[in-house]
Amino acid sequence: MAIIDVKAEISGNVWKIEAAIGDMLEEDDAIAILESMKMEIPIIAPEDGKLVEVLVAEGDIVADGDIIARMEV
Repeated sequence: MAIIDVKAEISGNVWKIEAAIGDMLEEDDAIAILESMKMEIPIIAPEDGKLVEVLVAEGDIVADGDIIARMEV
């Protein structure tokens, strides 16, 4: 199994963490929700796998390209 990084595609605030470490996620499941320019943008699982690490907390500010989480696929 490989570990992949899940990155933010836009700058914003981490509004809500939707998944917990150890969760089995399917492709396109939400891991977190960012708030940017009064819009909610989901950070989604790029493929099926297990969430092994969340590197942000609710309220954190992230930039485009920051690693949000890691998945085992």
